Amino acid sequence: MNAPKRPSLHATPEDAEAAFYEALHKGDADALIAVWSDDEETVCVHPTGAQIIGLEPIRESWRNIFSTSRLRLSSNLIAHWQGMLLAIHHLVETVFVGDSQTPHGPLYVTHVYSRGAHGWRLVSRHASAAGDESSSVLNEGSGSPRILH
Repeated sequence: MNAPKRPSLHATPEDAEAAFYEALHKGDADALIAVWSDDEETVCVHPTGAQIIGLEPIRESWRNIFSTSRLRLSSNLIAHWQGMLLAIHHLVETVFVGDSQTPHGPLYVTHVYSRGAHGWRLVSRHASAAGDESSSVLNEGSGSPRILH
């Protein structure tokens, strides 16, 4: 009998995020879930609005996605914050399905990472469709958009 595969140690939130996107690119739900914290309160919100709580339901949701489509994502880190035990990344993702060159999205994505005994792990992913102003962010106080790209 094979011993269960131990999760990799992610020294930084960026390492964990790179492992997440690599697993997503490969369509590997088990590798993808290995990036997540084993906390029973982990949360994943897909762009459809479905809120999924817990590792097994999250794994099954990704297995279902991977069974119907091969995804390619382009992600851009827009902003991040990191403390000793918690990191938050705000990204914009563009999704490509199968071999199509037609982009879907963009999506606004927030990843929350926590640091524990196994390094940095994803505890929450929230992805939602961006509005028509997807390439800009409001400048603080001015109410006018600040172009990010």
